[in-house]
Amino acid sequence: MLHKHAFGRCETSLAGGRGGRISGLKAVKFWLAAGAGNPSMKIRIRQAVTEDIPILRGLIDASVRGLQTRDYTPSQIESALATVYGVDTQLIADGTYLVAEAEGDAEPVTVGCGGWSKRKTLYGGDQWTGREAALLDPQHDAAKIRAFFIHPSWARQGIGTMILEACENAAVAAGFIRFEMGATLTGVPLYQARGYVALENLEVPLANGESLPIVRMEKRITKPA
Repeated sequence: MLHKHAFGRCETSLAGGRGGRISGLKAVKFWLAAGAGNPSMKIRIRQAVTEDIPILRGLIDASVRGLQTRDYTPSQIESALATVYGVDTQLIADGTYLVAEAEGDAEPVTVGCGGWSKRKTLYGGDQWTGREAALLDPQHDAAKIRAFFIHPSWARQGIGTMILEACENAAVAAGFIRFEMGATLTGVPLYQARGYVALENLEVPLANGESLPIVRMEKRITKPA
């Protein structure tokens, strides 16, 4: 089934993440208007699996080093990679973390990732000490939008929006009507464009004694009838 999309066309397929299914959603393939110089490149959003972890680590490192230099100093970036940024294996285990793959003539290439969570943790990979694994109540709590990273070579081509839309749809299917995130300064423009509003500025403590400024943001949707 084809749907119109602001940056091209997308096709919903029955396949999920490497044989699995995206929680609350089907896997989605997007035809970008211009995928890294290839107008016929397909972008597939699927559920992340454990086997993706090594690739995700490399993607996160490349994304942070390549896209956040205008908003954070080199020392903040290095310490954040050691302290906060990283793979959250709980999201993968919960089936709520997604990857975006570019599909062409060669093997698929992972170009982005991001997820949502039914748990209290607002941000941080496995190494982050401030994690809270308690489950949220969809009737009262906001689903957490988590850990979005896009490869620099694929930035500003709508991939983050694709993943965000898939996450929001899955969270709604799970009963949530509010979304919350701890957005990096680099990510704030994307989330503002998608209807998120800033609630407060936060300072995440880093291992080197510095802090990482982020913005807690929220989005509310109309409850389905």
